[in-house]
Amino acid sequence: MLPSSFQAARALVTTRVLEAPDLADTLEVLHRDPVANAFVATRVEAVGLDPWRLGGEMWGWYDEHGELDALCYAGANLVLVNAGPQAVQAFAERARRQGRRCSSIVGPADSTAALWALLERSWGPAREVRGHQPLMAATEPSAEIAPDPLVRRVRRGEVETLMPACVAMFTEEVGVSPLAGDGGLLYQARVAELVAAGRSFARFTEDGEVLFKAEIGAVTEGACQIQGVWVDPAHRGRGLSETGMAAVLDIALREVAPVVSLYVNDYNLRARAAYRRVGFREVGAFMSVLF
Repeated sequence: MLPSSFQAARALVTTRVLEAPDLADTLEVLHRDPVANAFVATRVEAVGLDPWRLGGEMWGWYDEHGELDALCYAGANLVLVNAGPQAVQAFAERARRQGRRCSSIVGPADSTAALWALLERSWGPAREVRGHQPLMAATEPSAEIAPDPLVRRVRRGEVETLMPACVAMFTEEVGVSPLAGDGGLLYQARVAELVAAGRSFARFTEDGEVLFKAEIGAVTEGACQIQGVWVDPAHRGRGLSETGMAAVLDIALREVAPVVSLYVNDYNLRARAAYRRVGFREVGAFMSVLF
């Protein structure tokens, strides 16, 4: 328990950059909702709060009692955690003073919408706003869809074979190529990192072409998050996304975390229906602002 005088002094500053001594309190906030906070939690659990290792600052918001109650990860993405109206206001003021350094804002739909309303005048216009992205989760293997037995972990020597599918997925999903700027060096490094960690999955043809692929991008003790789901356009409509996701879900539940989540664009009705058939259920909603 912090001394009352220290709590009172801290309460005068509603937001500040968190540091190593704040790690336990930060994790407590993150663990309040393991599914929604998986992206930020996996980074903090892995490297702590050092900005250089974290890839950005972690801002903390303190309530009237001087207790840490909300977070904002400010890196390549700006991500809110457990932020109510007062915290959103405080984070918005800090973000305006700093200026935009991120490529997107993403997080729970209500708080992210409130944050964007405060930042749009100074940070806008956005390239795209995705106001409602259902957050889905599963805690059991699929009861309806049999896992594709040909979906497996991608091997280290297969990164170059996998890359075109990853680039196609990213470009289709985000609207820009990950090869822009540095020629894709950072993106390829991230793909290779996930492969090396055993968190990249694919189904290959006998000729080495990728038919289906997905990654587990975030992993904590309480939950993991699937990302980058993609099926070769020439093979869509054959159920490969369903059987492939059933396979990834089965492996993730057995070997990674007790809850598996993902979020999807609300207009992607086909994907949402496929994920429901696999066994995912909507548990919340995210919002993304892309620059």
